[in-house]
Amino acid sequence: MIFCKILALLGLVAAALSAHADNWPSRPIRFVVAAPGGSSLDIIARTLGDKLKDRLGQPIVIDNVPGASGTIATGNVARAAPDGYTWLISYNGPLAYTQFLTRLPYHPQKDLVPVIQTSSQPNVLAVSTDLAVNNVRELIAYVRARPGKLNYASVGNGSSSHLTMELFKSMTGSYVVHIPYNGAPPAALSLVSGETQMLFSVPSVVMPQIKSGKVKALAVSSASRFPLLPDLPTVAESGLPGFESVTWNGVLVPKGTPVEITQRLNREMDSILKMADVRQRLNNAGLEPVGGTADAFQALIAAEAAKWEPIIRKTGAKLD
Repeated sequence: MIFCKILALLGLVAAALSAHADNWPSRPIRFVVAAPGGSSLDIIARTLGDKLKDRLGQPIVIDNVPGASGTIATGNVARAAPDGYTWLISYNGPLAYTQFLTRLPYHPQKDLVPVIQTSSQPNVLAVSTDLAVNNVRELIAYVRARPGKLNYASVGNGSSSHLTMELFKSMTGSYVVHIPYNGAPPAALSLVSGETQMLFSVPSVVMPQIKSGKVKALAVSSASRFPLLPDLPTVAESGLPGFESVTWNGVLVPKGTPVEITQRLNREMDSILKMADVRQRLNNAGLEPVGGTADAFQALIAAEAAKWEPIIRKTGAKLD
């Protein structure tokens, strides 16, 4: 008897969720951005929101919630009601590897449902103009001959900038001293001033210094050449086969959100990311649109977590 009542209750819940999905959306939607206004995530969210408000017939309210390396916003959405009215755009740190750097109030792979990967970009390997190297092979030889005598900058402990260089060190058997900075601008400035000699950074941060000749760009960290920087070789093709590290981001919703809603969001966003004007706007921000299925995004998150956990454990890195 109890079992039958439970089944009946579950049936009522399923029916209620289905009815809710049929009427969705009937009010404004909150789109939480795990970064400040003007950031690349903010640009993506506002670009999608501009298109989605007409397709869904409701306002998309952008809510920038920066702080704690993206974990505040990500945690807030993980605890939100799973009704389709709270979305998140976040990135690889809070979704894949920050869980190995600090204790989180959420589990990225259990408390959130991936909707779609929105974009990706490599890190650019930049070096000081005072460094007597012009390619990755020369850099590897140079740092191996000077263990502990060179510094590398990062945009902070546990960042993609930090972990990408730790991967480089691990694969080359080299030792370079880590100098973490509070964000991208001071990290790039340290390279220009000669305080540090190496930096992995997203293109938008270092390209102005590269174009002005203040730092040298050696390679990109992706497995294949970045379409927006086609003349810059990859680290892998320049002397370190198998090297790959990219930054990526995507949209997620709280666990329990009706599948009909997540499927519609995926279809709408995937279509928008293919639009010429959207691709151009993201390209102008140094981003390459991706799109694809929710399953592909979920697989990416799992694969990135598995890849970076041993590297983080080895470095002993902790979140600031």
